[in-house]
Amino acid sequence: MSRLLQRTLLRPDLALMLLGVLLGGCRSKSEPAGPSVEISRVPPASPGGPELMEPIEGRVSRVMPGQKIVVYAKNGIWWVQPFKTQPFTAIQSNLTWKTSTHLGTDYAALLVNPGFQPPARVDVLPNIGKDVAAVISVKGSPSPPLESKLIHFSGYDWTVRSAASDRGGEMNAYDPSNAWVDGKGYLHLRMGIINDRWSCAEVSLTRSLGYGTYKFVVKDSAQLDPASVFGLFTLDGHREEDVRSELDIELSRWGRPDNKNAQYVVQPYYVPENVSRFEAPAGELTHVLRWEPGSASFKSYRGSTIVPGSKSLYEHVFNSGIPPAAAETVHINLYEFYHSRREKHVPAEIVIEKFEYLP
Repeated sequence: MSRLLQRTLLRPDLALMLLGVLLGGCRSKSEPAGPSVEISRVPPASPGGPELMEPIEGRVSRVMPGQKIVVYAKNGIWWVQPFKTQPFTAIQSNLTWKTSTHLGTDYAALLVNPGFQPPARVDVLPNIGKDVAAVISVKGSPSPPLESKLIHFSGYDWTVRSAASDRGGEMNAYDPSNAWVDGKGYLHLRMGIINDRWSCAEVSLTRSLGYGTYKFVVKDSAQLDPASVFGLFTLDGHREEDVRSELDIELSRWGRPDNKNAQYVVQPYYVPENVSRFEAPAGELTHVLRWEPGSASFKSYRGSTIVPGSKSLYEHVFNSGIPPAAAETVHINLYEFYHSRREKHVPAEIVIEKFEYLP
């Protein structure tokens, strides 16, 4: 029998001390010292895009009051999810969290303190420090993402949006069943209740067209509720800059019945000279955008036929801040502006008879 064992058996206090050391050593190896975060549901690995989103979820441990989750998806660089206007995900009482993310090659979750201000995009994820309590990143799963619905309209293929969007100031859900083409070849966009859920509509061209003339023939938009927004626009949704590369024809009173119901816009909209507002009458209208290097010319006409000498209802030319042609695509959407501030939703439907592009 060793001398240490003999001394331990003769002295109970020494035995208890040795047992505590052994148990403490075991505990330090099996339990992390600080808070942790994990991702239990990993979305597919995909180059991503603004039209595709999937769920992401996980768990945390040893959290402090007020802490939240910030999710990033990597597509070249890291982008905050689901939107830069809604960067925080709440932790539930059972220590789980769940949100949606645009797709990427990698995904990350940060457990952050109340003072953390998430950047919209970063080259490198933040390290654990003052306001970041835990970080985890994982590769996207090998399972393929869900395929988007496609429709054929005016000789082009269009992707139907199924992902949520924060366009208009707050998040709106989108349902693929809200967009369809009828027997005449007209495109319908609907905004309403589906399965007890409010949802909107958007379609976008599957390819970029570049500089040229974009023409949209619309059945009628004057009947829209003041908070409804009908948009016809070009957008490069993959640009890394904060300012969107976007040219808009927007039909809306933006929630104010006394507002004019239409506008032409070169983004960013908050620059006064980038917006020209007008009143669009009821009935069939044709809206035209002529996009050239350094110039964007907008015109709106009554009816569906434009011939030489046709007089426009309204027109405006922008010669500054014009985005260069790159990877932009045409989008057509119908959504509600700041929907959660209203007492009730007002359903709407828009019919687009024709889209035409001329180089």
